Amino acid sequence: MKRVGVAELPLHGGRCPPWLFSRMKRLGGAIAEIIVHEYGRREFLRRLSDPFFFQALSCVLGYDWHSSGTTTVTMGALKEALKPEELGIAVCGGKGRISKQTPNEIEKLADAFPILSKKIESLKYASRMAAKVDNTCLQDGYQLYHHAFVLSEDGDWVVVQQGMHERLARRYHWLSEGIRSFVEEPHTGIAGDRREEVVLDMTARESEETRKTSLDLVRDDPRRLGGYVREAEQRSLDDYLARSPQVLTLMMPTQHTISDLTERTMAALRKAYELQPSSYEELVAIRGIGPKAVRALALVSDLIYGKSPSWRDPAKYSFAHGGKDGVPYPVDERTYQKTIEILESATQGAKVGQKERLNAIRRLHEFLG
Repeated sequence: MKRVGVAELPLHGGRCPPWLFSRMKRLGGAIAEIIVHEYGRREFLRRLSDPFFFQALSCVLGYDWHSSGTTTVTMGALKEALKPEELGIAVCGGKGRISKQTPNEIEKLADAFPILSKKIESLKYASRMAAKVDNTCLQDGYQLYHHAFVLSEDGDWVVVQQGMHERLARRYHWLSEGIRSFVEEPHTGIAGDRREEVVLDMTARESEETRKTSLDLVRDDPRRLGGYVREAEQRSLDDYLARSPQVLTLMMPTQHTISDLTERTMAALRKAYELQPSSYEELVAIRGIGPKAVRALALVSDLIYGKSPSWRDPAKYSFAHGGKDGVPYPVDERTYQKTIEILESATQGAKVGQKERLNAIRRLHEFLG
């Protein structure tokens, strides 16, 4: 069952103090080890793909719900804590420039994981497409600056990436399990603080006909787009509103006009025409096909053929916890250290067949549940 998650992410400033980050690594590693030991690697990835679990994990590790770094520092701690040779799970990528290293880091894991080179290429493709779809097909105004690609030696993966807009963050979760298409509702959750009024969501099911028409426009010959645009712009607004009342939300914001068919955009569309992509996913995967090309094709599809994309923001929101910034209370270092020691002791005991403490933790969970 697909679970769409929700979280509020307005940001406070500040940095993670070294004493807290070192404990985040230890506690995060212990939690991950217990989950993998109890339920397996695939279940751990499933949980990371759940915005509710991820937010709870960051709070347990000492971050309050709207701290700057809730996503980036939590993933950074897991990246250092999870050893591929021990748990069979690795975190690639990260914040800013580090995210660009993701393909190389995936390739290096071929030495640690028994993954064939063909699988490595598909993992690199998954990483690239997740980032491109959230920057190109889902045009919500949030610019990605963090991309974490978590994979297991079994070839399963999860993506946790985050974008920023006006000091608000939005987090996007992906999971390889059950994903049928990179361009049709691929997310397990999108967490954000607010709903934007106008969002072009080409990944929505409602955008299926627009995706098909966009593909047809490119495969037909993008040089005709200029004529289509002129034809559309010659229509009176009143006539178009009479035919399609919702156009007011599509055409009034200046950022959603289709007159920005720049030479660079047209060059990308001509390249796509030469390649003749067989699917919308193949079209989006072409280098050079960016937000402007996707938006232009979607709007021409709507204006000429009446194939309207989704303009609803897919993000929802809720959540509130406390921690790092002292809201609603400071991190209790003594309790934090004791929790680490208990979990680490339990996992070490489980490795040598002594499961009493791990069973005690399980019974406590069952009692509280």
